[in-house]
Amino acid sequence: MTDSGLPLLSRAVADLADAETAGKLARFRAHGDASDLLTVCDALFPRLEDAIWQSGRPDGTALEHYQALAREVDACLAAHPDDPRHEFLVVVPVADRPRHLQAFLHSLQALRRHFPWGRVAALVADDSGDPENIAENRRIVQAFRAQGLEVRHFGQEEQLARLDTLDEQDRQALAGVLGNHDRARFWHKGASNMRNITCLELVRLAGRGKKTLFWFADSDQEFRAGDGCFLNYFFHLDRIFSRRPVTLLTGKVVGDPPVSPAVMAGNFLDDMLAFVTDLSTRGADDDCVFHRETEDRADDAAYHDMAELFGFREKGHSFPYHCPLEGPHDHRRCFEAWAHRLKGFFDGEHLTRGTAYEYRPLAQTLVPARTVYTGNYVFNRAGLSWFIPFASLKLRMAGPVLGRMVAAELGEAFLSANLPMLHKRTLAGAGRSEFRPGIVHDEELSDISGEFERQYFGDVMLFSMIRFTEQGYPARALSGEDIRQVLEAVEQEMRERYEAKRQHILSRSGQLRILLEDRAQWWHDCPDAVNGVRRFLDSMEHSFGDGAEGVRLMRSVEHRRRRLADMEKALLAYREQRARWEEVLA
Repeated sequence: MTDSGLPLLSRAVADLADAETAGKLARFRAHGDASDLLTVCDALFPRLEDAIWQSGRPDGTALEHYQALAREVDACLAAHPDDPRHEFLVVVPVADRPRHLQAFLHSLQALRRHFPWGRVAALVADDSGDPENIAENRRIVQAFRAQGLEVRHFGQEEQLARLDTLDEQDRQALAGVLGNHDRARFWHKGASNMRNITCLELVRLAGRGKKTLFWFADSDQEFRAGDGCFLNYFFHLDRIFSRRPVTLLTGKVVGDPPVSPAVMAGNFLDDMLAFVTDLSTRGADDDCVFHRETEDRADDAAYHDMAELFGFREKGHSFPYHCPLEGPHDHRRCFEAWAHRLKGFFDGEHLTRGTAYEYRPLAQTLVPARTVYTGNYVFNRAGLSWFIPFASLKLRMAGPVLGRMVAAELGEAFLSANLPMLHKRTLAGAGRSEFRPGIVHDEELSDISGEFERQYFGDVMLFSMIRFTEQGYPARALSGEDIRQVLEAVEQEMRERYEAKRQHILSRSGQLRILLEDRAQWWHDCPDAVNGVRRFLDSMEHSFGDGAEGVRLMRSVEHRRRRLADMEKALLAYREQRARWEEVLA
């Protein structure tokens, strides 16, 4: 290997003025051992990242240089006869979201241009119900294949074929893992069931001799940490799994919160009421003032109405609304744009408490994890042992529940890292998601009752699981009575918390309605916008009021008894399901 083979790397190492790193590069040139080149990257790349982010914002010129250097090293390793890097298979489950899928794959393709690192393939696991959306997903996959992206569509016929490789005894034993679905209506099986079925395909694809990392990501996410902010994801993941005894690693998300509107309506209304109260003191024709910078950051789960349950402190104050309009405009235009954006809340968009990427040296962020972000987690072949538990219950909070169970068994082989993906719940311009289970929209109302119920009992399962793992579960079997007592106690605690938060939501909604309907306010000259806010408040009261279906189910003794009985049955069956799953993997 000569200097001309790696000119950018050679100059960067010379600038680093580190004798040990320079020695590793010299040894690579002399002997061609790829491990020496990777050791050079381990020393150099983090220092380049520190320099790029030293001002708190990425230095564009330094970033372009880093990307060019990464491309140079990738090309060198790709040509090496013994490339030691992992291969990556990115898995994206999608259900009736072709436009989200398009953006997802486009971001993956862009990342591969900016920061290529070894072989990267993608698998689109399609759970769509609309034939037109299925056809569009196939067309999108073919279009990206034609552009050079290695991607395959994993459709319902193939999914059924994978299930058919199991004998009847295995299918029955794993019904709680894979579901028991009508073959004639084999769609919208649920996110957890879809992931678990796809894992059967991953077993087939994971050749015995291959070093493969599997990366599950959601279709409403993108491979960047902000506008134009691409991270060197594949390099860092490859090196973490190469240098540490890691089985599973989870990232997080930036942008829209990763939680349901069912558990952020209270703080959302706090912020909206504060904004409209401030707006009421401004002149309609005055220049918009809602572009001021603030030191407030929506970190530490500030978007969650019950953040204290997760060990975070409640902020105790509202967050300011930042107007996204560009160019000169007045408060009337700001109000109209804000009113139009409100409907996105019911699909999970938070106008004031989205999160932004904050750079920290990656090594400092590698810590034992307790939650799996099911839209951003990576594992090796050993990680295939961990299916999404209790999938047939179709509860929310599956990732945090799985995380507690994995942490109890794997310890420091289960890590979290600051490698977030950008989360975009809604489509630009539309203000809505293409499809979101548990949310019903019509022209007048949005109803989140389905998601409210799944969130409520998902929280019951999560906070019960925390107590179960403290008792040694799942390694230690628990009796039905032990499980039942914990579930009933936690459910009662959750119901009290949910009722208190619900009253807060209704109170804030009422206050905002009173202010909105004040006829002395100038915004009544914007009737379409005012009607939009009314529909938003109607939807809030429809989803959280005494007559809401989700609230009725939470209060129903019969429904609670049935839900808890199903959860107890699933918890008792888990250890046997895990053993059977291991047999299937083998």
